[in-house]
Amino acid sequence: MMKQGDGVVVGSERPLGSAVPDPSTPGESAPKAIGVSVPKATGKAGRNLPAAIAVGGGLGISLILIMVFAPLVWIGVVAVALAIATYEVARRLREAGVLVPRIPLIVGGQAIIWLGWPWGTTGVLSATAGTVLVCMVWLLLQQGLGSAPKNYLRELAVTILVACWLPLLASFAVLMVLQDDGAGRVLVFLIAVVCSDVGGYVAGVLFGKHPMAPAISPKKSWEGLAGSLLFCVIGSLLTVTLILDANSMIGVLLGVVLVVTGTLGDLIESQVKRDLRIKDMGTLLPGHGGIMDRLDSLLPSAFVAWLIFTVLL
Repeated sequence: MMKQGDGVVVGSERPLGSAVPDPSTPGESAPKAIGVSVPKATGKAGRNLPAAIAVGGGLGISLILIMVFAPLVWIGVVAVALAIATYEVARRLREAGVLVPRIPLIVGGQAIIWLGWPWGTTGVLSATAGTVLVCMVWLLLQQGLGSAPKNYLRELAVTILVACWLPLLASFAVLMVLQDDGAGRVLVFLIAVVCSDVGGYVAGVLFGKHPMAPAISPKKSWEGLAGSLLFCVIGSLLTVTLILDANSMIGVLLGVVLVVTGTLGDLIESQVKRDLRIKDMGTLLPGHGGIMDRLDSLLPSAFVAWLIFTVLL
């Protein structure tokens, strides 16, 4: 999947506890200090377009095959993606001096994903509460009983944010596949998000002149948002009607709402990366960045899609 608006952004303030040099200070180089190499010039979109298309296309075909032939494999796909994304985010936070507990977050995240299979929302919420409690104790005692933890409140708050932002929101993609016509619902959800991304990319590259949120994501434009809306509404209307055999107006509603949540998800991650003064959360996917860089719009959209399907279908 391609996203209009990705690019290097540099924040003006250093996160609390960060050991990263401030780029505004003479003689200091922020990219070198945090291990981020300057990418090669790749065109207007700021990405290696052939690699991005190849990776996005391969992922898309794989997910379609999974939904058609083995829908429950989707649970494993979500679990693996969330483990990698959680590691990426925790590593970047630690580079900025925020020592979130990686092991409880990764293990707890797996519990949140997998317990949704047998016990639905009860399993998800119970695992989330358990993960938060374990993280509270972990941060309290990781320095040992002989010394008090440093920055306990800040790091606990960020830890809870990560637990809710990643595995909790992702669990709704698992809950979705367990519903009636679950494979179709996940397909409709994924196609809608892809249509939003592609529409925003195409319209932004071809027509983007008016920045939407320049202080957060300089390359996102109102023209790109309009393209996202057009593509996503059309794609959702068609897929809801043809795949789910449901009222076309549900597709229109889904398309509009997912554009809003997807765009906000992009902006939220852009601001997090701006605060951390990084370009991408990781480098695993050529032309895309890390796993988390592909999940930013999917995570909030998964909850909203699950809610719309649960209430209206």
